[in-house]
Amino acid sequence: MATTITLKNIPSGLYERLKESAARHHRSINSEIIALMEERLSARKMNPEDYLASARILREKTGRYDLKKVFIDRAKREGRP
Repeated sequence: MATTITLKNIPSGLYERLKESAARHHRSINSEIIALMEERLSARKMNPEDYLASARILREKTGRYDLKKVFIDRAKREGRP
């Protein structure tokens, strides 16, 4: 069963960064807070071998894409990470 939490006294600068992050990830502010909490609370130290294996898998999945400088520059201008 889901639980409700109310946040109070959020500094305005933090709230603005939260709004920007939510927009960047196409999430509501609530969903962004949950995603950030899950990421932070489930974070674990990865040993170097696991990290390298993960990088190799990602490289295999994305290696076929030839990203040109023009594409990357346009994506940066459009605010994509």
